[in-house]
Amino acid sequence: MNRSEIVAITGFGPFRQFLVNTSWKAAQGLEVVGLGERIGVYIKELPVSYVKTQQIIADIWQTLNPKFAVHLGIARGSSVIILEQTGKNSRYRDKDVCGLCPEHHCCVEGGPEKLDSVINMRIVSKQFIQAGMDVIYSRDAGRYLCDFAYYCSLYHGQRRAALIHVPSSGSLSSAERLVPLLQTLIQAMLNQLNDSSQMA
Repeated sequence: MNRSEIVAITGFGPFRQFLVNTSWKAAQGLEVVGLGERIGVYIKELPVSYVKTQQIIADIWQTLNPKFAVHLGIARGSSVIILEQTGKNSRYRDKDVCGLCPEHHCCVEGGPEKLDSVINMRIVSKQFIQAGMDVIYSRDAGRYLCDFAYYCSLYHGQRRAALIHVPSSGSLSSAERLVPLLQTLIQAMLNQLNDSSQMA
């Protein structure tokens, strides 16, 4: 299988009250169901640690160089899926599970303040809202590990990445409901990515 045919999917490990993180369960479910015949799925669990997450994300892009990367994170108190457009570089002041903040409170020293995904998340969210799905668009990923991982991936992967916040409550927080919807969402993103590359 060519590297260009691989999609990397990450989820986070345990933190705070989430001893089993829904985002990692969803990533495991996506590996099982796949994303179609021509797409290989590579999954990786990210610890809720700035240093380790930074190392793993850089390694994914340097060694695997996937077609696209999808980062799944849990949205506390949410019952809907949130598609994040933007990763932010600075002002990371909340400590990780090791009790640490990133050096200089940023993802990449000297990097742009904001990076947007090549995918237009507003278009994707509208498609699913029109179909009656609980999917919303956001430009504020929260400046914690999800936002941090997203920015690092956008930076290293020439913006070929997505961050999807999955719900912590409601019917969509179960893997049985969540995984098929995530599969369809990611396929819609890949279709948009393919269309834009053909137009370029």
